[in-house]
Parts: sequence; C-alpha cells; structure tokens
Amino acid sequence: MTEPAQHRDRRRRFNGAERTALYLAADGICQSCGTPLEPGWHADHMQPYSASGPTEILNGQALCPTCNLEKGDSYMKLRKWQEDGLRRFLGTTGDFLTVATPGAGKTTFAVQAAKAMIDRGEISNLIVIVPTAHLRGQWAKSAARSGIKLDSKFVNRNQELARDYDGVVATYQSVAASPLLWRKLACNPRKPSLIILDEVHHAGDAEHLAWGTALSEAFGDAYRRLSLSGTPFRSDAKPIPFLNYDAARRVVPDVNYDYGMALQDLEVVRPVAFPAMDGEARWRFASEHPMAQKLSETDPSTIAAALKAALDPSGNWIPSVLLRAHEELELMRQDKEDCGGLVVASDQAAAHAYAEILRQQTGEQVDVAVSDDPAASKVIEKYEKGDSKWLVAVQMVSEGVDIPRIGVIVYATRIRTEMFFRQVVGRCVRKQGDEDDMCARVFIPSISQLLGYAAAIERTVEAVLADEESKVRRAAVEDDGGQRQAPRTTEVIGSSTAAHAFTINSGDAFEESELLHARRLGQQAGLPPGTEPSAIARLLRLGGGSAQPGKAPEPEVELTLSERKTEVRNLIKRKVGQLSRMTRKPHSHIHAELNRAFSERSIDQATIVTLNDRLVILDRWIAAV
Repeated sequence: MTEPAQHRDRRRRFNGAERTALYLAADGICQSCGTPLEPGWHADHMQPYSASGPTEILNGQALCPTCNLEKGDSYMKLRKWQEDGLRRFLGTTGDFLTVATPGAGKTTFAVQAAKAMIDRGEISNLIVIVPTAHLRGQWAKSAARSGIKLDSKFVNRNQELARDYDGVVATYQSVAASPLLWRKLACNPRKPSLIILDEVHHAGDAEHLAWGTALSEAFGDAYRRLSLSGTPFRSDAKPIPFLNYDAARRVVPDVNYDYGMALQDLEVVRPVAFPAMDGEARWRFASEHPMAQKLSETDPSTIAAALKAALDPSGNWIPSVLLRAHEELELMRQDKEDCGGLVVASDQAAAHAYAEILRQQTGEQVDVAVSDDPAASKVIEKYEKGDSKWLVAVQMVSEGVDIPRIGVIVYATRIRTEMFFRQVVGRCVRKQGDEDDMCARVFIPSISQLLGYAAAIERTVEAVLADEESKVRRAAVEDDGGQRQAPRTTEVIGSSTAAHAFTINSGDAFEESELLHARRLGQQAGLPPGTEPSAIARLLRLGGGSAQPGKAPEPEVELTLSERKTEVRNLIKRKVGQLSRMTRKPHSHIHAELNRAFSERSIDQATIVTLNDRLVILDRWIAAV
C-alpha cells in the first residue's frame, strides 16, 4: 500500500534509543493496564501517526500488544489550539493556565492533558474542581469518553475515594469546607495527582475569598496543577492561587485562545448579533417624585433603577422583548428545527414570571432552572437533549454548561459586569459542526455598559481586562455604575413597550429601518428565513450597496395622563397595603386619612401632582412606624 503523501517525509517508527527511553519511562510496565512488558511490546503514538502524530518521545508510550490493539482508533481529534496547548503543557512541569473562549473546548483540552499524563504514568489520580454542582456530571461524562472514571457524587463525609475510580470531580465549596481532607486526597506522594481548576477565576470572587486560601492549603503540594478560564480577568491585591502575574498585576496565561481568534478559525464559534432594545422605564426613589427615562439615556445615577423597572415582569418592556425574541427564534427554527432560546433572569421570582409570560405568549411549556431546585441539573440536561424552545434560568447556565443548540438569548438580568456578560454570550456561540452557519442573537437593554461590551466582543481581546477583579466579579450583586452612593430604595412604577433601537453586529450598529430593508432584500434573494438581517445589512455596507430604509420604525407611544395616573394609583395601593400590615389598620382607614390631607374626596379625583404627594406622605407614615 502506498503511504499517504503527507507521511512520506516523516519517520513512522520509534528508533532503538527512543524505545529504550519509553521502556524506562514506563518502569517496564504497560502504561495502560500495568502488566509487565514482555518482548514484542509496542511503542505507541499517543496521537496516532495517521492523525499526523509526531514520532517523538513526548508523543510516545509503552503498551502491551493487547492494549495497543484495543486502543484502535479511539484517539480524539483535537483542534489546532488544543494540540499546540497540549504540547506546551506536556513539555512543562509547573503551574499552567489556559484561557479559552466559551465553546472552544477547554474541557476536551484538559481531559486529553490528563489522559496523556495517565498514559505516560506521570499521575495516578485526577482531581477536578468546578464552580457548580451541575458541572460535576458534565465533567464526569466528558472524562468517561476518554476512558477516565471520575466520581461525581463524592461528598466530604466519604473521606476516601473508591478504588475503581481514576479520580473525583467536586466543587470549590467542598474544598473550602474541608481543605485538609482534600490535601490528604491530593498530596499522597505514592499517588501523584493532577489538579484541574475549572473556571479558576471563581477562586478570587469577592464574596468567596476563603476559596483561594482553601485551594492553597488543599493543593499547594500536589504534583501538577492545570487552571482553566473562559473569561479574561485581572486580579486585585488578593491574587488567585497558582496563577502567574506580570508587573502590572495582570494574569499571564500559558495558552490564550480568545473569541476573535476562534471566529477567524471558522470552525469553533458562531458570529453573534446584539439587538439593542430601548424603551422608557418609570420608577421613584423613596420620598421622591416619580421619574421616567429611556434606557439609552440613563447615567450612572439612574441606570440601576431604570434597568430594574424595565425588567419588572409587571411592566410592558420585558414582555415585548420576550415576544420579539420568540418571533426571531421561530424564524431561526425554520432553518434549524431544534434551535433554542435562553432567558437569563436576575432572580428566581423573575425567572418564574418570565417563564409564565412566555407560556402565555407561545402556548407552550417553558423550562425553568434555578439553583435551589434539586432537579435543576436534570432540567438543563433534558433541555439540552430535547427540542423545546425556551429555557429560563438565573445563573446556572451562565458558565460552563454546554447547550450548543441555543441560538437566541434574552439578557434580562441586572448584572452589568463584563465578565458575566461574556459568560452569558458564550452560551450561544458554540458551533454544531461544519454545516452550522447560524448567526446567534443576544437581546440586550440599550444601556451604555452593555452596548460597549457588545460592540467589543468580536474584537480580539487581550488576556486580561482593565477592570479590577473586585468590580468585574460581582456576579450576584446589582452594580452601582462605579459611583458609590447612599442606598436608595427603588420602587418600580412601570415601563413602556420595548423599541428596537438597533442591532450590533461585528462592532457596527444597524438601525431598525436598515434591518427591515435588509431582511426584505434577503427574502427576495431566496435566503433562509432565519438569516440575521444585520449580516445582510453589513454586506450591503461593505459592498457599497443600497441600505435605504424600507419602512421607518413606528414612533414610540407616550402614556396618556390616565395611564400615568393608573400606574401611580397602583403604587399607592401597594404602599397602603404595606402600612396596613405594619399598623393593623384597615386599608379604608388609611385611604380616608389620605383624603383628609387633600381637598379631593377620593383618590379617583386626585390630580397627578397630589397622587405623587400622597406617595410622599405614605413614605413618612411608614418610616414613623
């Protein structure tokens, strides 16, 4: 048989000196089953010669004939960045950090690194630490595909691992709860361990600073440590254990494969477009008159309150955004039948409310995954394997969870850190094979911070972000826009229907009129219904073609005086109910006292000014209780 052209100039067999080195490195036993090697043992390529594996010591292992034949074609083909990173990892001995964009295959890279170390006899124990319980099962399944058996149900009270496992996958919380136990499991010199720290930036979370101390105590003397992160980050004065920093206190990765690089490779991630949804939010701070402002016009002093009002499920903004996102999902499902949507909510109450809104709009069941639900992992797994349209979650799918069929995301959370934003976007960028040419959509409120993140997300980024870790990692706390202010209670009044301001694609903004024109041209050209119109509009711009609007967007409808009064009256009723619970006075008595303070005989006769004054009086009465 004629050897393939790409192999003719490469040596296929290990020479005598290399075979001797492989035998000595294996201590004379098969590196797969552990039986003594007898004459006729095989010098095997870990990356097969047929898959362009080099004939060199670092890619070699000593196997008995039985294990080599059983190995067959089980080798997993790696992407170029994974091959380069694996070669670099196996050629070093110290701590190693891999930063790779969501969807690039960090888990596969780490599993293959562990497998290579096991096959070479360097380690006999693997410990994987992850941020959430759901990821334990996902890691165990990924490792099992490469023949590595991980215990994903281990709890600290077990004390010891069953002998038929190759290692364990646990959470950062488990290590923090008993670092000395994990030191015992990880630092046995007779069982050298590889420690994989998945999404290691969690070890520096401001609210979990003990995690870093626990990791140092538990794994400081382990044989080898491999850290992984899907998001670039910068540490403050409290560095994350086992990472290297430069003079400016920036983390220095050993491998960096960001979204820009992955997008250029055309085989890892999808392009993503960001429809920016504007609209008016209405709220009031305690003892102050109501305020109204468009999301696009907010500043650091109002952005948190406006976003809270827009995301309130009783208003008009979020239901209209969900409807728009669902319409887009339906178009995309004409091209890809199992395409799914994800809504990321701020809290559990909002998550269930959004799910109910979607049920009423679509007439279909909507899955909800929240951390307090013991069945949350099963909900996510069911959604991943099924073809239902929507999943609503809080933070369980913001990081690490792999659901490639997600093509539409609604960013309906008050978290405004760049790290969290990138993690959420990462849930929809992973391609499903070479034939996947879909452009993902992430619907975002049109506030300045998120627009900036969206405009920059497809550009090649550096290994670190400019923000301080203490600001970037505030994953469950409402951001204050960088300005420290005295706490103020925000009372939501209402919100308008969302208006599609523009869509961001590849860093450029495309207004609604231009998108409508582009979509019409796409339909005339016979393009699939789910084709992202901003991609067509971008091509028109690049080619100098016409981008004339097909139809101007409808002007935003202002609330009538009657509608504004209704919103304020509803807020008054909620405050009267609060005061009634505190004082045990009937609602009617409180309303009567309010009427006596004004010339109107009832709340129905009140002007918008005196309605707002009633709110101020109620605030005083509540504060005095």
